[in-house]
Amino acid sequence: MTEIWLVRHGETHWNAERRVQGWEDIGLNETGVEQARALALHIKKLAQAGQPLDAIYTSDLKRAHATAQTVATEVNLPLNIHKGVRERHFGVLQGLVYDEMDAHAPEAAAVWRSRDPNAELPGGESLGFFHTRVVSAIDEIAARHLGQRVMVVSHGGAMDIMWRHANQVSLQVPRQAPLLNASLNRLKVSPQGWSVIRWGDVDHLASGAQNDVTP
Repeated sequence: MTEIWLVRHGETHWNAERRVQGWEDIGLNETGVEQARALALHIKKLAQAGQPLDAIYTSDLKRAHATAQTVATEVNLPLNIHKGVRERHFGVLQGLVYDEMDAHAPEAAAVWRSRDPNAELPGGESLGFFHTRVVSAIDEIAARHLGQRVMVVSHGGAMDIMWRHANQVSLQVPRQAPLLNASLNRLKVSPQGWSVIRWGDVDHLASGAQNDVTP
């Protein structure tokens, strides 16, 4: 078994604007930087209390990488980049505010809203392909670190995939889990299956966190 500490990156100005990020490489805003620092101090305290990390993995996108680097510096661990935990590529929807998708890209918005695993977003990834990519990445990371505790810094959509996989919830069901910026979410991952230990922990954040991922 591997214990995965899953973290969503800190807030960006596109999060605050409710704008679709996908593979657009947006950096943290001031709030996101503060969230990353608070998370790093929390992880350091957990290590001092007997729960140290053995490794840290991150998406290569700036918002995740910067969040992970802040933690890695605080606990003196190297960063491992894994593109498999990137956000979904939303194709033509990237850069659009959620509420404006129907006006600017109605066909793509309909595909996104349908949650059809096999329907490809124009210029982007199907939900089914995204699911396979993310689950495969976590299984690969877990296999490298049997019996260890590993942090993975990723994105809201990828976190939703992981929560669904652990709880055996269909991709076509509307989102049920909170996907909070700089939250700490714990999973057990083994060849026999995944399970959630704890989800949506933001006790380390003084001002809460953004939950901007639309169902």
